[in-house]
Amino acid sequence: MIADATPPSDRVVADLHTHTTASDGTFAIEEVPVAAREAGLDWVAVTDHDRIHPDLDAPVVVRDGVRVVRGIELRVDAGFGRLDLLGYAVEHTDALDAETDRLQADRRERGARIVRRVEDRLGVALDVEARRGIGRPHIARAIDESPAPYDYAAAFDELIGNDGPCYLSRDVTDLDRGIELLRDACPIVGLAHPFRYDDVDAALDVARRLDAIERFYPYGRPVDADRIDRVARAADLLVTGGSDAHERTLGTAGLPASALAPVRERLPTPIEEQG
Repeated sequence: MIADATPPSDRVVADLHTHTTASDGTFAIEEVPVAAREAGLDWVAVTDHDRIHPDLDAPVVVRDGVRVVRGIELRVDAGFGRLDLLGYAVEHTDALDAETDRLQADRRERGARIVRRVEDRLGVALDVEARRGIGRPHIARAIDESPAPYDYAAAFDELIGNDGPCYLSRDVTDLDRGIELLRDACPIVGLAHPFRYDDVDAALDVARRLDAIERFYPYGRPVDADRIDRVARAADLLVTGGSDAHERTLGTAGLPASALAPVRERLPTPIEEQG
């Protein structure tokens, strides 16, 4: 059975993979609960790239009636390729904070160098700051808004994509180190979007070492849901899911209530924030 996202008969109640302006998303953190309610969600996880959101004060908080899980998406080098790990209900540890600080410094330097390459190539000035959390989507948006004849998609396709003339790779964490860091900080560590990787078999082997695997997501290669289910059963993994939202829509994929229940059991009790 091939499935691209959550089956339409099961209403999505939890989007456990979203991004904010703390990395390369477009939602400010205060907008996330509003958008979640509008999408009919009860739970949402903020999983910014290589960064714990600085304005979430606990692993799980209740904001405006929505349970917001503090998470992280950590890119790691697995030898055969780079993978994305998702950590849920993340706590600050000295080791993880030191690693994310190192990664953010590399992101700033790499972002500034890519911007200079684009500006030199196109003869334009881009309105983008090389700050913590910067990623290529920020640069692609700036190119789209500049006088250069490239929209967002063309900026990736022709300039800053992995094979583009302005691309630069960034430093990432070693796989074993990344797993260790997240296991020490999170009750659930999972593999994001397993069918997006070039070597799906190797990625699934990595998932077997974790707590969870992302089953529901809306893009990339078609998702072999039956195969993910078999891996999850054999390795006793939770299944997760989310939209991987970088733009302003939540809930395009995620967990129905039946799949959320075992995930909730592993998460700490939500803390009601005081307004």
